[in-house]
Amino acid sequence: MMKIPPYLKKGDLIGITCSSSKMELAAAEYAAGVISSWGYQVHLGITVGTSFHNFSAPDELRLEELQDMLDDPEIKAIIFGRGGYGMVCLLDSLNFTRFRKHPKWLCGYSDITTLHAHVHQHFGIPTIHSMMCSGIRPETAELEYVQSLEHALRGKAYKYAFTPHELNRTGQASGVLVGGNLSLLANLSGSPSQIDTAGKILLLEDIGEYRYNVDRMMYNLLRAGWLDKLAGLVVGAFVDSKETETPFGQTEFEIIESIVQDFDYPVCYNFPSGHQPENYALQLGMPHLLKVGAKGGTLAVQKP
Repeated sequence: MMKIPPYLKKGDLIGITCSSSKMELAAAEYAAGVISSWGYQVHLGITVGTSFHNFSAPDELRLEELQDMLDDPEIKAIIFGRGGYGMVCLLDSLNFTRFRKHPKWLCGYSDITTLHAHVHQHFGIPTIHSMMCSGIRPETAELEYVQSLEHALRGKAYKYAFTPHELNRTGQASGVLVGGNLSLLANLSGSPSQIDTAGKILLLEDIGEYRYNVDRMMYNLLRAGWLDKLAGLVVGAFVDSKETETPFGQTEFEIIESIVQDFDYPVCYNFPSGHQPENYALQLGMPHLLKVGAKGGTLAVQKP
């Protein structure tokens, strides 16, 4: 049963927390200013601008703040400061009782994929795969990709276009959109947070991975059943690729194409999502319509 969080109204309160890696205070304050300009109140958590090794704070403090924001009825959405690593350390200690009764929008990507997947699989509550505060900078603040987050928060319907790609597999598919960062999804395989992808549209993106490891992770998804019964596949950006001394011999897109070549669902490559400025806000857990044609295509949210 899907339970859609309330869309935001002007004056609503948004919480910002760094549940994973650390973020500079000045950068978070700039992003908070942009979000405030959209007409919302903003609460900066105490994990913003702090540092504990590579994390923003020790597990206990990051957990306490995220739990407080999940439970606080005044906070209508949470936008995470940045990704990195750390969400999986908190996941099994979070209590979602109040969140399930009074859901709110959880916004982020990369390491936040772990939270998106867990919430979708267990509670059927949509979340937003989107730019985080780290991506809202002076040079990006006016881009349509940042603005798409504000549109998603207030419930504006969207239909995003993508350009043609030689590996695209044409067709049309309807299904709930799930997924996110490939390495995080592969890490969830076999855990209670693994997503049931049957009949759904799967989104994949990643950054800074060795190409042989992308191949290994795709085989993980294949062998674990993630790819068998998809309605469609949306492949976002794979950036900052790495190679060993001996090149792997395929790009990330070619690796994925070889893994899914025996399936017949539509696939689009280089969709504007992932670790790049071109990162549209997507409502994971909501029905979408994917159209892939010879001249490109569209991905559109379908309001239930």
